[in-house]
Amino acid sequence: MDQELRERPRTTPANDYPDYCVSLAQGTDEVRETQRLRYQVLARELDARVRGRIPGHDSDFYDPYCRHLMAREEASNTLDGSLRFLSAGAAKRVDSYHGENVFDIHRLRKLLPRMAEVGRCCIHPDYRSGKVSSLLWESLIDHPLIHDQQILIGCVSIGITDGGEHAASLFRQFRPQQVAPIDDRVFPLHRLPVEELANPRALVMPPLLEDYLRVGAWVCGEPAWNPDFNTADLMLMLPLSRFTRRHDRRR
Repeated sequence: MDQELRERPRTTPANDYPDYCVSLAQGTDEVRETQRLRYQVLARELDARVRGRIPGHDSDFYDPYCRHLMAREEASNTLDGSLRFLSAGAAKRVDSYHGENVFDIHRLRKLLPRMAEVGRCCIHPDYRSGKVSSLLWESLIDHPLIHDQQILIGCVSIGITDGGEHAASLFRQFRPQQVAPIDDRVFPLHRLPVEELANPRALVMPPLLEDYLRVGAWVCGEPAWNPDFNTADLMLMLPLSRFTRRHDRRR
């Protein structure tokens, strides 16, 4: 059985964030629990075109090859956040990373076999101030499963009910230090026309994208239209040497 990952015990004020248990999903029931949370976030919030086999669940070809990390509030045992992890070895068995369905990643091939993929990171809308995502990231980074991995990649999806204007405008706002070196760029298979859609007004960054950047990830290139989800996707890369820990105690 996989080792359970727990946040170190700490004493907190009564009105502070509740204690959490972070663990790997054990068995079909817990994996499906993460898929229900994913459906809530992707289908209901992003209006993504989710095609799971089970109604109300987001599932795909890669799920059986992934390990699924869960963050539960200990007092209520509710699932408030989850992500999945596809190791380099698992990606080799599948013969692809999920992100290759949306991006040409040939420039990242040099990073094999030390590159793993993080995906489907979803946080319940009531717990997006940073605490839950920080626990998930730190538990993942500390887990023996990725000790032989040096690079994490992953996609963030942005809704395009506005035609893609939001995603294009966000891309134009990234600072140079938030963008990957030229040798680590990826290329959209279905490019979003950023120059036509972007506008100069300041936009609030989606919490998940902000979480990636906060822990040290780079944006690897222009957004792509994801025809499976009907979303705009950004590929991000996190060299583990850049990972930044942060304990955000705000709710």
